[in-house]
Amino acid sequence: MAQAYSLAVQPFIGSVVDALENVVSAVPASRERAAPAPEAAREALARRAAARAAALSGALALQPGVLGMLTVLPDLVAIWRIQAQMVVDIAGLYGKDMQLTRTHMLYCLFRHATSQLARDVAVRAGERFVIRQISGGALRGVLTGVGMAVTQRVAGTAASRWVPIVGAAAVAGYAYFDTLKVARTAVRMLELETPAAGEYPPHDEHFIAETSPTPPVRKRMPRARRGRP
Repeated sequence: MAQAYSLAVQPFIGSVVDALENVVSAVPASRERAAPAPEAAREALARRAAARAAALSGALALQPGVLGMLTVLPDLVAIWRIQAQMVVDIAGLYGKDMQLTRTHMLYCLFRHATSQLARDVAVRAGERFVIRQISGGALRGVLTGVGMAVTQRVAGTAASRWVPIVGAAAVAGYAYFDTLKVARTAVRMLELETPAAGEYPPHDEHFIAETSPTPPVRKRMPRARRGRP
């Protein structure tokens, strides 16, 4: 039974991975200019993107039954593209949009969805954490892990697609808050000082706890006893 299920979802995972690669590899141009105080602008931008993602996802989920299931992958891709544009626009407010790479996009879009991603694309460099740029071959492996996590989430919420109104509301709500999480990840990354070579350190306590090396334990040497004169 488990083997049959695995064989059934393999084509979908492959399609998800292909879609992920297309989204993160094509970093869009920012539509925002650098702002001296980007806080208010980034909040408004994030909420507009979240509302747009929710409206689109909810509309696609209105299709009942099998038709609703057929909209799953187009729904995911459309949301990812909205989120990718949002990340670049937020970076534009910080004047850092030209420095974003596909690894930065991958981190921002899916850091909150799978903790394994932090271990795959981030490394510790001295006293800071930086995003490690991934080569083409390694990127495919990382995307496969993300694709499996996405597929598991989709499988867990597939039942909602069979209940058009209630399911659409649930899917729209998820898209809204998921987009806000992406925005928060991008802000954490962008607010820290830009390291050398245009790499950004992720500022995430959960990530730091996972990747920080365990400090060495110093053993105390026994003191030699002085003999009495």
